[in-house]
Amino acid sequence: MEVKTTKIKDCFILEPKVFKDSRGYFMESFNSKTFNTITGLPVDFVQDNESESTYGVIRGLHAQQGESAQAKLVRVLKGEVLDVVVDIRPDSETYLEHITVKLSAENKQQLFVPRGCLHGFSVLSEKATFFYKCDNYYNKESEVGIRYDDPDFDIDWQVSSEQALVSEKDLELPFYKDLKK
Repeated sequence: MEVKTTKIKDCFILEPKVFKDSRGYFMESFNSKTFNTITGLPVDFVQDNESESTYGVIRGLHAQQGESAQAKLVRVLKGEVLDVVVDIRPDSETYLEHITVKLSAENKQQLFVPRGCLHGFSVLSEKATFFYKCDNYYNKESEVGIRYDDPDFDIDWQVSSEQALVSEKDLELPFYKDLKK
């Protein structure tokens, strides 16, 4: 596994080694010992989640706060997404910065999203199956989020506003400047 840094502190792109032959391929999708050695971040994942979405779906931007904060390791099993991470950790040197990374079944890249960062994605293919591991359990009371179209971040989701499919719940999220801190 190769681990690449991003401009957001403790947010990493993981590139697994893929072994292909006439039968197909094999890869180790995650190795805790290798990840901890390379990044210095001990992670113990406790919950796996999977979703399927169609072209134009935008999910996010979401996180959990406090004792229920979650780090995530995200990847795409089918299709392609634009994955987005926004750092809202006030004490972080990359506070209020964001990144976008294309994740696909083809490139097999994964993205580690650290605790305290908002996360979301847009679907760029006809359909996408999205899989992620969390290091803390889901807790509705600790949810926090901001609108995907927050003008202070000006994120290019690579989906036109006419084609964007966003849940009512996500459309009701505040802009970051209005987020209760």
